[in-house]
Amino acid sequence: MDLKQIESFVRVAELGSFTRAASALGLPQPLLSRHVRQLEVELRQTFLLRNGRGVTLTEPGLVLLEHGRGILHQVALAREELESTRGALGGHVSIGLPPSLSKLITVPLTLEFRKRMPQAHLTLTEGFSVAMNEGLRSGRLDMALLYNTPHSPDIETQVLHRETLVLIASEAAVKRVPEVHLKGRMPLATLAELPLILPSRPNAFRILIETELVRLGFKPRIELEVDGLNAILELVGEGLGFAVLPPYTLSNFTAPHGFSTHKIYSPQLVCELMLVTSAHRPATGTHKGVQSLVADVVRDAMQAYR
Repeated sequence: MDLKQIESFVRVAELGSFTRAASALGLPQPLLSRHVRQLEVELRQTFLLRNGRGVTLTEPGLVLLEHGRGILHQVALAREELESTRGALGGHVSIGLPPSLSKLITVPLTLEFRKRMPQAHLTLTEGFSVAMNEGLRSGRLDMALLYNTPHSPDIETQVLHRETLVLIASEAAVKRVPEVHLKGRMPLATLAELPLILPSRPNAFRILIETELVRLGFKPRIELEVDGLNAILELVGEGLGFAVLPPYTLSNFTAPHGFSTHKIYSPQLVCELMLVTSAHRPATGTHKGVQSLVADVVRDAMQAYR
């Protein structure tokens, strides 16, 4: 088993096709097939099932894919560490961003990254917490910004910002509940009277809202479950319900006018924004530099919302 065989297998598994993988790697397809076949013969397992539409992974193939990604990630880290001994911060860094924060920091993060580390490469991935945690575990992500991440021996966390969620309403949504008088601020118990549009579990905001309402003896009135930030705001704009999100969420929306935000108290809904990394993978000099960079960018971006 060698790195070329592992890389060939991982790329075929990820792309679901020998043809696409050969193109991505710049290898002749017969050579790529030979790499995968040699791996199967040596390990005495079938990893891929060929069909007319491409390939599917067997159970042993799924196991090897997870380990193969980790092996390739460790090799990349070793190369980056060796490069850093020359005095330059290079290599590749992949960062996961939550949808609520993505638009607010993507541009300043990218610009600052290019300024501080011109020889390094950056990949930004937007997604909810489940996908981000899986990316950290598999090695596809080097770090991620996540809300209220539970403590675990598998991860290391650094709290970058504490944010208080607000109710986001629209004129159409307010007209739907004339019996509820919304002002600039409202007690948390009032949420139980409003039709809410929330992400599905295990979204951190959803869990926080439900947990705090249950403590008061209430249950949220969930009108719709939607796992898309802009979709949630569009539905709020149409008057189909209310959202509970960080105040900077509206910066993601192309048409924020017509919305209003209302502070929540008794109690407040406080989320911790954390920079999360894997505890099982050593951080290169580049990664450590990026962690500091991300903290600076988040701090500057949040100044307007304090």
